[in-house]
Amino acid sequence: MKWETALWMVACSLLASLPRGQLDATCHAFVGETVVLPCTSSPPGELALSKSMLYWQIGTKLVHFFQNGHDSLEGQDKKFHDRTSLFLDQMKHGNFSLKISNVQLGDDAEYSCIYRQTESHQTKKSTIKLNVSAPRIEEPPSPSEQNQIPSGGSMDVPSLAVLPLSFLLLVPLGLWHL
Repeated sequence: MKWETALWMVACSLLASLPRGQLDATCHAFVGETVVLPCTSSPPGELALSKSMLYWQIGTKLVHFFQNGHDSLEGQDKKFHDRTSLFLDQMKHGNFSLKISNVQLGDDAEYSCIYRQTESHQTKKSTIKLNVSAPRIEEPPSPSEQNQIPSGGSMDVPSLAVLPLSFLLLVPLGLWHL
């Protein structure tokens, strides 16, 4: 067996054995909304963020990067500039969720959340699918639709005109007594 083949087999087995942080999820958002892509881990205690890395990416595009206790956004894809954030106060408890503001149609993709502790070399990965839809625009009814009387049976129409006619018939006949 060639050494390249052996190396490839080892790499594939390592990738396949990566533990998952959680089950994969699917999120939905409309253009212009804010969405939170979930990514969590259940640490036995507080995580040492100063010795960890968190990658959010789409394929090889960097969406958000957190390293050694701080955001490191120099290599961030330009279309996500000033639109992503993490829940920094919750990260030490295992919440690595990503908030994306002003969602765009181009954000529709499969995102990877990869958390790595540098000391223990433990890596956790989760994949989240974001489906983005154009906003729903409801058209107001046309003026002709607004002025139409709804169709229905005779019970829908008030019968106020019947009362005066009955009254007029009863009075001349002398059947009206108080």
